[in-house]
Amino acid sequence: MEVAIIDTHIHIWDFTRARYGWLDNDTSILKRTYAIEEIEVQRVAAGVRAGVLVQAANNLEDTDWILEVATHTDWIAGVTGWLPLADPEEAERVYAQRYKGQPLFKGVRHLIHDETDPRWLLQPTVIEGLRLLAREGLVFELVGVRPEHIETALEVAVLVPRLRMIFDHLNQPPIASGERFGRWGALMKEACGHPSFLAKISGLGATSAMGDRWTAKDIEPYVEFILTHFGVERCCCGSDWPVSLLAGTYERTWKVYREALASLLDASGQAAVLGENAVRFYGLNL
Repeated sequence: MEVAIIDTHIHIWDFTRARYGWLDNDTSILKRTYAIEEIEVQRVAAGVRAGVLVQAANNLEDTDWILEVATHTDWIAGVTGWLPLADPEEAERVYAQRYKGQPLFKGVRHLIHDETDPRWLLQPTVIEGLRLLAREGLVFELVGVRPEHIETALEVAVLVPRLRMIFDHLNQPPIASGERFGRWGALMKEACGHPSFLAKISGLGATSAMGDRWTAKDIEPYVEFILTHFGVERCCCGSDWPVSLLAGTYERTWKVYREALASLLDASGQAAVLGENAVRFYGLNL
């Protein structure tokens, strides 16, 4: 079956253009510059038609860089950038002056998993920043790694009910331990009751902690859980390249996701999760 895949989670980074603090002490293959051109051959082979670049640093230099690359890369259809949410007046000024008229600017993310406090989003100033996103119709991407991040997101959903939020990487399901589905499952089941939440099936290879040995069978229970509770219409898919390289090649990542989805969904469901929903979530112009 030919499906037009939209990769909703691609990173690039260039150490001459921005600082990536989380990579300061990294000794893995991630500690180098990654350019969008590196995946071109495998992107075509995997059937990826379009993509969304996602911020990799909490600074404007990174956002400016990925927007510049997106503007000159014909298959990139959107960007999730960064704004200083903890300073809502500055966030509004920056957005109005730099990004509001940029058609590729679709959403915002903050590396909340690098913040010491898992309740960082609940600061009054940050809530005001999130209200700006809601007013502007921007998606907010939640890069959580702990159950406490889901709990925090649930409180945000009450405080800013118009804000659409996407759980990046499904907020780290317990694939590595094999737990089904524990506290993660209970909280995600609660989250699905809020229509403002969307789920991104991404980053599961690294989450599995199996290196390049992870398979569709390893992730199927967790993907099925999400599809069952959130519904096919509220899920999308992304590679998380180049972080995904810790668990295999770009092309293999998409092979595993497609196998898992093919075992769980009919043709129309697969088309929705692999591509069609992303167009609606991000407001992509293809």
